[in-house]
Amino acid sequence: MEFLVEGFAALTWQQIVMFAVGGVLIFLAISKKLEPALLLPMGFGAILVNIPFSGAVDQVMSGIGPVNGIIDWLFSVGISASEAMPLLLFIGIGAMIDFGPLLKNPKLLFFGAAAQFGIFATIFAASGMGFSLTDAASIGIIGAADGPTSILVSQVLGSQYVGAITVAAYSYMALVPIIQPLAIKLVTSKKERAIKMEYHGEDIPRIAKILFPIVVTLIAGLVAPASIALVGFLMFGNLLRECGVLDSLSDTAQKVLVNLITLLLGITIASTMKAENFVTLQTIFIMCLGLVAFFFDTIAGVLFAKLINLFSRKKINPMIGAAGISAFPMSARVVQKMGLEANNQNHLLMFAVGANVSGQIASVIAGGVILGLVPALI
Repeated sequence: MEFLVEGFAALTWQQIVMFAVGGVLIFLAISKKLEPALLLPMGFGAILVNIPFSGAVDQVMSGIGPVNGIIDWLFSVGISASEAMPLLLFIGIGAMIDFGPLLKNPKLLFFGAAAQFGIFATIFAASGMGFSLTDAASIGIIGAADGPTSILVSQVLGSQYVGAITVAAYSYMALVPIIQPLAIKLVTSKKERAIKMEYHGEDIPRIAKILFPIVVTLIAGLVAPASIALVGFLMFGNLLRECGVLDSLSDTAQKVLVNLITLLLGITIASTMKAENFVTLQTIFIMCLGLVAFFFDTIAGVLFAKLINLFSRKKINPMIGAAGISAFPMSARVVQKMGLEANNQNHLLMFAVGANVSGQIASVIAGGVILGLVPALI
């Protein structure tokens, strides 16, 4: 009967901590409704992989030998082998995005680029704290505010902190409605937040919407070849949406594919959340650096807008720059809400959405740049 208590006897305090971490993620998903599709499976997966002798992970069983666990197998096949899950998720994300607001205001693309500053600032900060260049670059990509990009980059670069990076990326994405207002108010006045912008909607020719994902893929591929898988899958999903002849596939990508991959990705990433690797001082540093990355991204976007206003007669509400991060559409909603709070006649949503979708493009290109640059520097 000893086998009945063997698991309790083998339990470590680190595993108990991970049970608590899993419980917190489940609580945030259910009670606070923060990224529930991902945080709930991640939280439950964290519990599964940290139960002593868990059959969900690879182990060596007495009298049997090595036995493959389903979560470790899913990670090996779906993420480690070719980053399939994050890339497939980009097809669904691309199918969900309407680049129309960006095409109506192409200059908003610059806000997406400016809001990636936090990535590179965090890389330098992480390096200064003693992390290796590959780990620092993987931590910095949290600033992309894009979970799949964070997973893919950290996995390709071989970071030993994939689990902590993933938890930080998705946790802070879920907390955008809390983090961004604090950062925006830190560098803007109420008068600046009240700047009114007039939106003039023009119809975008269908041919422009079809050519856009193709042109972006070609340019990104030629400028940053390492980004082509990220950008290409995102733009392929958008082409499904805009081509007009594959509506059923577009709907499938937006709903069935996204839901299925998100579910599997959440529980699969728990493979990297084993107590011996996760419960470390470095994990706390990573969570702090991830918060810094989000703050720097938001502030950089706002300051870029304020810089443009110095040379422009037609003023831009600087909060539009904050929407240049990749957290779509949460960031755009934050800007719209804050705009109305400062001026109840101020409707910034379409401008913010344009900057927000440009952040999607900029974040995956930034991820590709890091994938191409870091190995060359090592």
